[in-house]
Amino acid sequence: MNKMYKVLATTSILAMAAMPIAASAQSVSHVNKHFGQVNIQHQDVPPATTHNGHNGFIVNQANTSPGTLGKITDYVNDKTGKFITVTGRGLAVTDQSEIVLAITKNTKIVDSKGKKVSLNKIINKKMVVKAYYGANITRSLPARGTAIKLVAQEQSFLGINGTITEVKDNGIVVKGTGIYSSKEETVMLRFAPKAKILDQEGKAIKASAIQPGMSVKAFYGPAATKSNPPQSTANYVLVDTRVQETDQKTVIGTDGIITNITNSYVTVIGNPMEKGGADYVVLKVDEKTKIVDQNGQPLTLAALKSDIRIDAYYGEVMTMSYPAQTHADKIVVKATEVIKVEGTIMASDHTSEGQVYVDVGSDQSTNNDIILNIWEKTKVIPLLSSGTELRVGTKIVAYHSPVMTRSLPGITNAEVVIVTSVDNAVTPK
Repeated sequence: MNKMYKVLATTSILAMAAMPIAASAQSVSHVNKHFGQVNIQHQDVPPATTHNGHNGFIVNQANTSPGTLGKITDYVNDKTGKFITVTGRGLAVTDQSEIVLAITKNTKIVDSKGKKVSLNKIINKKMVVKAYYGANITRSLPARGTAIKLVAQEQSFLGINGTITEVKDNGIVVKGTGIYSSKEETVMLRFAPKAKILDQEGKAIKASAIQPGMSVKAFYGPAATKSNPPQSTANYVLVDTRVQETDQKTVIGTDGIITNITNSYVTVIGNPMEKGGADYVVLKVDEKTKIVDQNGQPLTLAALKSDIRIDAYYGEVMTMSYPAQTHADKIVVKATEVIKVEGTIMASDHTSEGQVYVDVGSDQSTNNDIILNIWEKTKVIPLLSSGTELRVGTKIVAYHSPVMTRSLPGITNAEVVIVTSVDNAVTPK
């Protein structure tokens, strides 16, 4: 909490207070107000509640007061009263993860030993509190109610909302946004021996049920190593076990081969996807690009190398240059092997229509030469403006299938052929 807000519109309080609900009722999403920004985050679906028949209030049926464990992320003290925003997690699964509470003369503020403590001390030291409140809260986002008791905790913690990028022994790697810092973070979290691990319905799950790609809200630390990424111990983890994947059949892209990588720009040559795409494209890869293997396991940028096969997905907006340039939304690294050769196309009696003889290495030796089948799926790309005609004397870089005949020279299917020079190509008669 780097900043406390001093303004709260009286009209907003009155409007929101006019719509009470049970403190146990979690909204599907809540607004996390931090540094004036609004971030939508998912919570649990509300449990069944009952109407008490008085003034339209819905009453929490629990025997104990609902509560929220977290940090005070906003404080208002003006003519309308004192109000704090507590952000963290519900003490029960159905309690609020964030709530605005009115502090009244009846609100008890104590430490964990029951001794009185000032609200200013809690705020200034950024202490974690257990905030208990009445059952009647508003329908606003976040909900609003009246604080019954604040209990300052001796132990603090940090929090993160994000996505699990990697699952390790007794731990997970999470990339997301710090709950209290609003900064992009990546952290390696190891589960404490008695860590609570719950799914989106509040049911306890085993660590073995966690998979990469799942959304997570975790509280940890506050101690963390200075490694990269930092490592810490998590005591409370909420995991959404529903991994949602975009139907890639509805997205444009390229099924091709990485032919070059320069900094964060990846050149791909291949065939457009079913819904469209480019056969020759330069893709910008950054932290927003999802990189996975064929099993959906997350990979890092280091997995992208020249001469590997990928499926690249991207948006429809791209530059008018050649090759076109755009941002990569998702890249699937394939295990399919591709083989690269460089050489010069030579005249040969061993070839027939639809084939070219390649002097591999342009070394005049026939020991390593090959014959490439140029078929309907072969993509021929000029490096500059040299044209796509494969004439004798043309220098090429070719990617071909690992399947090859046992003949000499071997015969295989060409997947991608890049024309690099036609300076010594034979002019057609």
